[in-house]
Amino acid sequence: MAMIEKKGYGQVEPNHLSAQRTGQIYAQSPAHNDIKELENGAFVRLMTDSNTWGIDGTSEWMLVYNEVKLYDNQRQGYKDFVVRKDESVGGVIVPRVFKTNIGDIFTTNLAAQADVGAKLTPVEDELKGYAILGAADGESAMIFEVLKKTTMPDGQAAVKVIRVK
Repeated sequence: MAMIEKKGYGQVEPNHLSAQRTGQIYAQSPAHNDIKELENGAFVRLMTDSNTWGIDGTSEWMLVYNEVKLYDNQRQGYKDFVVRKDESVGGVIVPRVFKTNIGDIFTTNLAAQADVGAKLTPVEDELKGYAILGAADGESAMIFEVLKKTTMPDGQAAVKVIRVK
């Protein structure tokens, strides 16, 4: 499965994320040192031995949905936003992550190309240090179903997904 072709960085449109109501939003632990930049729409899990976010660990995958701060609306859009380690205070990324629950719906361009009805799960990208939505196997603990192929507000290809497991 090929990645959705995108310009810029990952984006999330929160169609229905229960964490906004339940308070299951976390921003206390730093990203692992291996993560140089962190895009919205990525997935990380808490590595309890080091209390950092990354791909190693046994905790549940959490959706990265950092607060977008763009200061020139004439020249910037959501595709231009990413959190970089070298631009962070003290060189430490402290991401805002959302717990997703069954029934949560969001749109993202940080996923594999997939048809309606396809099952996706967080798939690790060791080079980047986080996961993106990719093809699910039958044993995945967290599964999202593609509701429709759509676009982000800036016109880029995207998928709208719902968590079903």
